[in-house]
Amino acid sequence: MFRPLSLFVGLRYTGAKRSNHFISFISLVSMIGLTLGVAVLILVLSVMNGFDRELRQRILGMVPHATISQYRGEIDDWSGLIQQINSYPAIEGSAPYIDAQGMLTSRGVVRGVLVNGIEPEYEGAISIIKDHMTRGRLENLKSGEFGIILGDILARSLGAFEGDKVTLVLPEASISVAGVFPRLKRFTVVGTFKVGAELDANIAYIHINDAAKIKRIKDGVQGVRLKFDNLFDAPQGVRQIAGDLGENFRTSDWTRTHGNLFQAIQLEKKMIGLLLFIIVAVAAFNIVSTLVMVVTDKRSDIAILRTMGASSGTIMRTFIVQGGFIGVIGTLAGTLLGILLALTVTDLVAWVEQLFNIQFLSAEVYFISYLPSELRWPDVTTICLSSLVLSLLATIYPAYRASQTQPAEALRYE
Repeated sequence: MFRPLSLFVGLRYTGAKRSNHFISFISLVSMIGLTLGVAVLILVLSVMNGFDRELRQRILGMVPHATISQYRGEIDDWSGLIQQINSYPAIEGSAPYIDAQGMLTSRGVVRGVLVNGIEPEYEGAISIIKDHMTRGRLENLKSGEFGIILGDILARSLGAFEGDKVTLVLPEASISVAGVFPRLKRFTVVGTFKVGAELDANIAYIHINDAAKIKRIKDGVQGVRLKFDNLFDAPQGVRQIAGDLGENFRTSDWTRTHGNLFQAIQLEKKMIGLLLFIIVAVAAFNIVSTLVMVVTDKRSDIAILRTMGASSGTIMRTFIVQGGFIGVIGTLAGTLLGILLALTVTDLVAWVEQLFNIQFLSAEVYFISYLPSELRWPDVTTICLSSLVLSLLATIYPAYRASQTQPAEALRYE
């Protein structure tokens, strides 16, 4: 079968045994370096993609995309307002709320908490809490029964689980003939939830009517929470809705509460990706030193080929083939290794944590308690193509140097 001379000789040089074992060692190191660089770049970007996904699905699945409330007083006709809001095409759902900040006490333990007063019938439209209940059900929150649902970490820190009593202390004061006392109320734990995020440690849910009673709200709710089909539409979308409703409404959205975290993850992904890309570039350009030594070692072979009629272009293509082969093998091996690691790193890290009884990510410090990973094929394609291009660029100088070898000069001392 006919094969071009440059391809035939280039592949022969790649697989041939060399008298200089150091060159073979450097070639192997170049290939391994490129493989590891590509694999680590795919793995790290996949982990950063995983953090990005978890932020969107878990944190922003529990935190509303936007809220609408009145500047003064409560919203009385909140059911009519919800129907009006849900008529907008960009809205996926909305629900009323009454919030309260306070402290929960149980068995002598005190924890700060944000209490969300919700209407269970509506909450499923804007929150993922129903899908993450570990004990009990969201429907266990019933008006007048003063039940409470705790985050998993919060429940364990208080030592309070289903059926236990906890006391909610609010910063508002109650004035009586005996003096001024903090406002407090006993609640019964009717369930716990776990989303694997920091919210497990500081969020609790009660029925919206119970929240109205302890907040001394006679009629209405504090505001309405909104969920958009596309969370990035929330800042502009909620302002448009509030503008249509009238001047008495104010808005807030997730970019004010968690936007910095999202931007930090995006920035870290870009910076880490850039640093690892530089490492891949260094590994790719190690091919330069490898080919320079190969050219020096093969000067007599090059001279013989030139005397047999091989053009300088043929010689140049020969060494481009050899260097390109190292780049292709290193890139493909790194891509396969990176894909394998990206698909298994979550389970692998969990296995290591269980084996050595350690925890790399704590939900009390980070917003999730495990290492996420999401493989995105556009990232893999970009990394693979970039590595191949860098590898080919790295072959140009030594290949050109080989093509300029003068036969007479190279064979003078042979």
